[in-house]
Amino acid sequence: MHATTPAPATSAPPDPKRWWALGALVASMLVVGFDATILNVALPTMASQLGADISQQQWIADSYTVVLAALMLPAGLLGDRFGRRRMLVVGLALFLAGSLAGALAGSPAGVIAARTGMGLGAALIMPLAMAVLPAVFGPGERTKAIGMLTAATALGMPLGPIIGGWLLDHFWWGSVFLINVPMVAIGITACVFLLRESSDPSAPRIDTISSALNCVGLGALVYGIIEAPRRGWGDPLVLVMFFGAAALLTALVLRERVAVRPMLDVGLLRQRNFLWNAVAATLVMFVLMGLLFVLPNYLQAVLGADAFGTGVRLLPMMAGLLVTARAAAPLVARFGPRPVIAGGLLVLAAAAFLGSRTTADDGYGYTALWLSVTGFGFGFAMIPAMDAALGTLPRERAGSGSGLLMTLRQTGGAIGVALLGSVLASAFGARLDTAGLPPAAGAVAGKSVVAAHTVAATLHDPRLAASANAAYVHGMDVVLLLCGVTAVVAAVLVALRLPDSRTAQAPAAAVAPAPADARQ
Repeated sequence: MHATTPAPATSAPPDPKRWWALGALVASMLVVGFDATILNVALPTMASQLGADISQQQWIADSYTVVLAALMLPAGLLGDRFGRRRMLVVGLALFLAGSLAGALAGSPAGVIAARTGMGLGAALIMPLAMAVLPAVFGPGERTKAIGMLTAATALGMPLGPIIGGWLLDHFWWGSVFLINVPMVAIGITACVFLLRESSDPSAPRIDTISSALNCVGLGALVYGIIEAPRRGWGDPLVLVMFFGAAALLTALVLRERVAVRPMLDVGLLRQRNFLWNAVAATLVMFVLMGLLFVLPNYLQAVLGADAFGTGVRLLPMMAGLLVTARAAAPLVARFGPRPVIAGGLLVLAAAAFLGSRTTADDGYGYTALWLSVTGFGFGFAMIPAMDAALGTLPRERAGSGSGLLMTLRQTGGAIGVALLGSVLASAFGARLDTAGLPPAAGAVAGKSVVAAHTVAATLHDPRLAASANAAYVHGMDVVLLLCGVTAVVAAVLVALRLPDSRTAQAPAAAVAPAPADARQ
């Protein structure tokens, strides 16, 4: 079966429109990439204009990533069974509809619903944009095409805050959604007219039970983390969410372990090289997404930057990432991935510990310093970890392995926003001084630093504004301290558990025959 599938692609003449099609797919993946971060700079503005508290801001950021992480695996199987081009068009259409709904939303709940729809669309777009390439490009060009799509996704994340900031300075907050419309429309048109249809008749059926366990379990976990600071960690509903999430996700793993053709290939986690590279990539995303959640409010509410200025002030981190994108490969070639990944995590930890020393009176210069170090640590940890994890996968498990790796990364980012955002909310509320305020005003001020500044301006109370700044910086410092500890733990795990590069290929080679035999 494997010997006959590539024949048509290699014997058919190259499609003259293939590079135009790739350009449209690159635009679509760029949008998916920067939509993961574009709202971070918009959150303070939306919090002010829509009255969103910290919990609602967390859901605005997390609804997209939670749905994306929960549905990516079953979405890829939908494309295999029903046509990759067809389901890619469906994903782009859902993303387009969600973007329009977000631009027209008038409440935090409306924005959360729109972001959920966009996450559903992105879950179809990300795996299927890769999956359609073999039908368009021959083996000689496929690596270049995949590299361009991967670069588009990676580039989108740092572009998000800059694009979002510029839009907010010139238009209303809904423009961060409308920017998606023309690019996604081009993607839909290109898919319809330029892409060939492809599918896999032997693909397994969609396991609705496993898909439901995955979605509901992850959603319950994130819901409990986000609601705990407001309701209390011992609140019955919060405890039910945590116990329910543990039970559902455990049931998912047990079900997938005995499946003949599992949707979630947990057997890959028995390979130490794949497992610990995946752990490193997941924890890096946990730290990064939590960092990008807390920083914009600090830069805007505390330091007084506008939205575009906030995006520009995040550039030192992106500069470090761009340097490491070129420097990581030679270092890995010389020393192997283990010391480079562990070193990158330690650099990331050092940056977080530096950031945790920030005070309300510090200017931007100190922030730029530790943000630059953050970029270096992120690049040296994430790029080799992703490359090494994918490089150890046997050919017949490349699809399930890459899907599992991307799912773990997105889950790490979603939990990072939820958990670190909840820590920030608790620390801010505990430190904010609302003494002497009317009860209603104190309740509003405690929702977020933006709300506190609004109340302070209304009541002409500079003491409240100063207290809000100090309370927020305290909360941010606690978050950064936790990020640093997480990065150190990850570095130690990688240094102790990740196999040496000289034996990295052995696990993959050892298990490669097993799945092939099982599927015969």
